[in-house]
Amino acid sequence: MLRKYIFSTDHKIIGLQYAVTSLGFLLVGFVLVLIIRWQLAYPGQPVPLIGAWLGEENAPGGILQPEFYNQLGAMHGTIMVFLGIVPLAVGAFGNYVVPLQLGAPDMAFPRLNMASYWFYAAGGLVMLASFFVPGGAANNGWTSYPPLSDISPTSGQTFWLVGMLLLIFSSLLGAMNFITTIVQLRAPGLTWFRLPFFVWAQFITAFLLLLAFPALQAASILQGMDRVLGTSFFLPSGLVVGGQPLDVAGDGNALLWQHLFWFLAHPEVYVLVLPAMGIVAEILTNNTRKPLWGYRLMVYSIFVLGFLSFVVWAHHMFLTGMGTTISAFFQATTMIISIPSVIILSSLILSLYGGSIRFNTPMLFALAFLPMFGIGGLTGLPLGLAATDIPLHDTNYVVGHFHYLVAPGTIFALFAGIYHWYPKITGRLMNETLGRIHFAGSLLAMNVIFFPMLMQGLAGVNRRLFDGGAIYQHAQPVLYLNVPMSWAGFALAFFQIFFVVNLLLSLRTGRLAGVNPWEATTLEWATPTPPVAHGNFLEAPRAYRAPYEYSVPGSAADFVPQHQR
Repeated sequence: MLRKYIFSTDHKIIGLQYAVTSLGFLLVGFVLVLIIRWQLAYPGQPVPLIGAWLGEENAPGGILQPEFYNQLGAMHGTIMVFLGIVPLAVGAFGNYVVPLQLGAPDMAFPRLNMASYWFYAAGGLVMLASFFVPGGAANNGWTSYPPLSDISPTSGQTFWLVGMLLLIFSSLLGAMNFITTIVQLRAPGLTWFRLPFFVWAQFITAFLLLLAFPALQAASILQGMDRVLGTSFFLPSGLVVGGQPLDVAGDGNALLWQHLFWFLAHPEVYVLVLPAMGIVAEILTNNTRKPLWGYRLMVYSIFVLGFLSFVVWAHHMFLTGMGTTISAFFQATTMIISIPSVIILSSLILSLYGGSIRFNTPMLFALAFLPMFGIGGLTGLPLGLAATDIPLHDTNYVVGHFHYLVAPGTIFALFAGIYHWYPKITGRLMNETLGRIHFAGSLLAMNVIFFPMLMQGLAGVNRRLFDGGAIYQHAQPVLYLNVPMSWAGFALAFFQIFFVVNLLLSLRTGRLAGVNPWEATTLEWATPTPPVAHGNFLEAPRAYRAPYEYSVPGSAADFVPQHQR
């Protein structure tokens, strides 16, 4: 039992381990932000229901302390990005679906795959354990900027660094495995341009992880040395803390951390977005019953997007005093990187034209991804130009922009993927009624949460304010928005109950799915349902055609699977 389900080398079991673990971390991160939203809506009032459980040091009488609020903010961002969305998008969907779509029996390195998951799980546990050490978790923002993070007296920041190193090891092992698997284990006949777009998205994502994470790995080691060994890689000379000069060698550079962090963190945005685009592409083409519009153009675009993601990082740093020449360079690359993103989004939209659209739950989430990602992208353009980024930087506008990309954007695509591949994994379909309630409630709630953030940011309200900006005169006209935003957050939590119930209930009572319930064309639907334990396929498949042959003139059916002659 331990060998089969816990320390398994089967890519499907590992994918499910990633899925369950990452959904658990998403729940934890979501609970943290609900506490934050209560504090912003009702500063100084006791947190209901769970306030007494937060501890007298963190929330005396249930009322949040500013220091604990900072811990919640830092750990919410860390957990949602590094422990929730990326492992779900890459570790879960990538591990389960990619080998099946390749016609492969497993990942190239099964033991490495298992090690990747356990490094991830260990990193997550270290992150959560930091809440229980003296002084609590990291409280310097999810970006952990020095010198504050270097001199933080609590050990929570050190736990953050150790946890991050474990997560980086996990990502590097997984990235090498994905690249090797996609290059070496494609089924006969599955040439490069017969690959499903989802596989292309995971392929480029693996390169982003492999090339970008070492920068943060080095930075985490250096910051850990600053904290534990007394070095000063990120500590400049002449720092005064509490009225006393800081006794360190100095001559470090706090901006070095920002360069190393954002060299990872901007490609990380596309680590979130590319698998989401791949999922949406699979679902759109299947439910429009027509080929993906501009398939080759989309593939070329994600190559360009992946490359350019490494040369835009400093648009997060316009306020650091970079010269106009460097500033102009990063402004230009930021505007250029929007072009491949627009090509991909436009291709997905054009794929809808003339289609016989099936409005099932996966399709609803995939369709909602398009405008939500569009809003996230468009609101990012002012942040890529120094003239407009300077007044908007570190305001709630940035929070709204980023969350439109990640929450109703990426997470909607992940929900779509869960509803779409659930019958292949379990042999049963999820309940459509519960799925539609989940979709409608989530779409409405997320827009009520995030759109007002853009308005608050344009009014100049800074993020990470313990009282939401109540002490600032310029924030007064938009402070009232914190109340509906927070209640929308609680409503969003309520609508996730429909998803959890659907997920669990459908395991036993869901309608039997059959081998190919969506009448799809890619190779994962050629396996038994669920796929056999090791090897996936009853006999080695062969690909005879492109991935999306729907509504082919002269064909007896409106779909022709890749493995069909």
